[in-house]
Parts: sequence; C-alpha cells; structure tokens
Amino acid sequence: MVREFKLPDVGEGVSEGEIVQWLVDEGDAVEEDQPVAEVETDKAIVEVPSPVDGTVRDINAEEGEMVPVGTVIITFDVEGEADEPAEETAEPAGDDAASEPAGDAGSETAVDADEEVETPEGRVFAAPSARRLARELGVDIAAVEGSGPSGRVTEQDVRAAAEDDEAEPEPATAETTTGGADDGATAEADAGAVSADSAQTGGATGGTAASVESADRDRTLAAPATRKLAEEEGVDLNAVPATEERDGEPFVTPEAVREYAQAQQEAQRADTEALARREEPAEREVREPYRGVRKSIGDQMEQSKYTAPHITHHDTVDVTNLVETRERLKVEAEDRGIRLTYMPLVMKAVTAALKEFPMVNASLDEENEEIVKKQYYNVGVATATDAGLMVPVVDDVDRKGLLQIASEMNEKVQKARDRSISIDEMQGGTFTITNIGGIGGEYATPIINYPEVAILALGTIEQRPVVEDGEVVARHTLPLSLSADHRIVDGADAARFTNRVKEYLKQPELLLLE
Repeated sequence: MVREFKLPDVGEGVSEGEIVQWLVDEGDAVEEDQPVAEVETDKAIVEVPSPVDGTVRDINAEEGEMVPVGTVIITFDVEGEADEPAEETAEPAGDDAASEPAGDAGSETAVDADEEVETPEGRVFAAPSARRLARELGVDIAAVEGSGPSGRVTEQDVRAAAEDDEAEPEPATAETTTGGADDGATAEADAGAVSADSAQTGGATGGTAASVESADRDRTLAAPATRKLAEEEGVDLNAVPATEERDGEPFVTPEAVREYAQAQQEAQRADTEALARREEPAEREVREPYRGVRKSIGDQMEQSKYTAPHITHHDTVDVTNLVETRERLKVEAEDRGIRLTYMPLVMKAVTAALKEFPMVNASLDEENEEIVKKQYYNVGVATATDAGLMVPVVDDVDRKGLLQIASEMNEKVQKARDRSISIDEMQGGTFTITNIGGIGGEYATPIINYPEVAILALGTIEQRPVVEDGEVVARHTLPLSLSADHRIVDGADAARFTNRVKEYLKQPELLLLE
C-alpha cells in the first residue's frame, strides 16, 4: 500500500515551508519517526519524520522548493506490501492503456501511473520520477541496472546511464580520422584536440593550425628526426594527423607535428580565456532567495520600525566590580559544569530594574487601545546564527538563580545556533537584550523586538579612561544602548531605567537583595 505524507503544520500559523534538504532517497528503507527531510519555515528549521516503516516510493518536491502545508511531499511503500505492485498496475492499464500493445513507445500512459514497466526483457521497477527523468534524458530504462531495493531503478541510476551514453560516441568520432584521410569531421576526441568551432574541412597540408584534430592511432611511421621533434614539442606522435602513407601505414612529417603542436597551444589558450570570461560575472554578483528565517526577520524588523517610533538612549557604566565578581563566580560555576558569562548578570540587573519601571516591561494592545504591563519577566537574548538573528527566551528570570539562568540561556543559545530550537522557546518574551560587544563595537540603535517596547544593546566591556577624583584611571566600562517605543516609554523613563540598570551593574552585590 502506498502511504502519502503531506507537509504538516510545523509551527504556529505556518502556511508553507521550504524543503531545505532531503535526508533520504527514493528506494531507501525508513523507520517510523526517522527524519526524512529538513523543512524551513519563517520560524525555524525542523526535521520532518516518517510516519511509517517502509520504503521511500516518490519524493515529490525538490530541495529549495516552497511547499504549502497539506501538500503531498513524499510517498512510502508500506513495509511488506511494496513487492506486490501487480494489482496497482492492472487498474490504470485497464483505464488508459489496455489497448496499447506491450512495447517501448506505446506504454507511456501506463508508465505514468504505475511503478513497474513491462519490457521485452521483463519488468523494471522504478519510481515515476525516475521513469520521467529517463524519458527526458532519452535513456532506455529497461537497460538501466537498478541499485535500489529489489533492483529498483533510482534517479541516480538514470543520470549515471545518461552520462555513460553521452561519453560513448566521442571515441567513434576519433576513429573516423584514423589513417590520415581528412574527411571534414568537426569534433575532437581528447583534450589535445582543437575546439569544435574552429575545426573545419581543409586539405591535408597547408591548413590553419586550428583545423588539426587528434588522430589517435596505435602505430605511426615517421623519420627519427620527426620523432625527436614530437618529443621536444610534447606531442604524442600517434595523435598527429598523417599527411602521407608509406607501405599502407600512416606517415607523419615534421610539418604535421609543428602544425598539431601549435593547434594544441592555441586550444589551451582559448580554453583559459573562455574560463576567465565565464568566472568573472559569477564573482561580481550572487543572488539568493529572500525567504524563510531571513525574510521573517526582515518582516519583523520592518513592522517594528514602522509601527513603534523608536528612541535610543546611550550611556556607559563602570563595571569594574562586575568584572571582578564574575571572575570569582566563574570558578564556582565551572566546578558545577556551567559556563558563566556576563549575560546572566545583566539579565538579573535588567529584571530588577524592570520591576521598578513596569512601562518598560509592557506592550501596546493597539486593537483594544490598552497598555499591557507584564507581571512576569521573560528575557530574550538576541543570538546570531547562520540563518540570521534568533531570540531564545529565558522565562521567569526573576524566579531563578544566577547559575540556573546561565545554564538555561547557554542551552537555548546553542540550540538556536545549531537550528534545533523550538518555536516555543523563542516566544513569550517581555524584554530583549542583544550583545553587540561580542563581535566588537560600543553603541548601536537596536530595533525593538516588537511587540515588546524596549531592547538593550551591550557594547564591549574593556578598559577605558575614566576620571575619578580628578584623576584619569583605567576602568572596565560597558556601553549601553536602550531603544524604546516612544509611544509607551518617554525619554526620561528610558534614561531613569538605564540609570537603574547601571546601578546594579556597577554594584552587583545589590542583586543579592533581589
């Protein structure tokens, strides 16, 4: 029995997905829950599992193709029933092809509907896509040796057969020139031959160098001086077209050797120039599809920028004590198997400040014209991935200890980077922090993670000159950039909130009171 598998709804509100990669080929045996494809939606990349034990019958979508949810993307032969296709073959044959005689040309209609093909040699098992490909490439599928289960012919088998067919005629062309008779052939047999467009009919001697083509003989007569000349020119004497015959054998003259050597040099130079011309435009411009996660990021940024009027407040805080505190705690965290960065400390400081400034931990319900002040503190951490920016969220930061926050954040950030994070783990945030300092830089104008109303960007922590008691001293400082939705957060509130965050970062022991 054939089991169709439709692209499921792999995320909330997702209507379509891109087939990033097939993890199986037609003819492969699969087990239930075995991933068969990677599908990218506008949220993330997810693996699609097989619903059954069986064999992949047809793959109906190409890699890179956008497929609507509900579309049949793959079919399976359920295990134990795949070797009984006779009944399936009989039905369509009766409808569409019963009057067609068994043969190669008249069976196309039946071929489209069935998996097996009746040939004079017997039945050939192949997927419809493989048979379709064979027709497109002009390959006799009955002559193809299948590498799939039970000898099933796969698309790869067809392509390999097509490549073999293309390779076969070339030696035959070379044979027509053997013996030195110039018959006007226009193709060459090996790399040493001249290009096809320059080969032309001409006399045995006196033609242009480009008209010379490889002879590819087994035996050639020539004077010793000619053989020496061929060796100096790096020419295979058996490849040089013969201009004369001696005792019924091809005889090559010095002029023919020089002509052939010159033709080879010109052909190599032409190939080099053609290759250089072909590569130049490819390096100047590359186009990639704008879709999936990248488009989702772009749409979100556009909505945020043109919905929420942004203001950005910049400041700098002395975090020398924070650096020392983190150095002490880092050792303890490592003993517990947890890597402690500055981010969990900043998350605690931000959460403490959010409690004092609820308007910064809010959102705007535009439909009902209400400001929604959140009584929970789910902090997102903007994370750069190969696919673009993702924001894993650590829930209820105010209820968790520092090491628990660090552990959870590390896990989710890593999952975002290896694209294994779930959509749920990136939703429900109330405030976002982005660390531009990890790459380098001081200040930024971060785009709010809409519908949140504020986002904090961290610059690079490094020693900078600071004036203390009239003296310039080196202190560890951290640049801060707070963007806020000016509809909800006034500039003064943004400054006061940032000042409170600074206090916690400058004196991290205050966090012990939270």
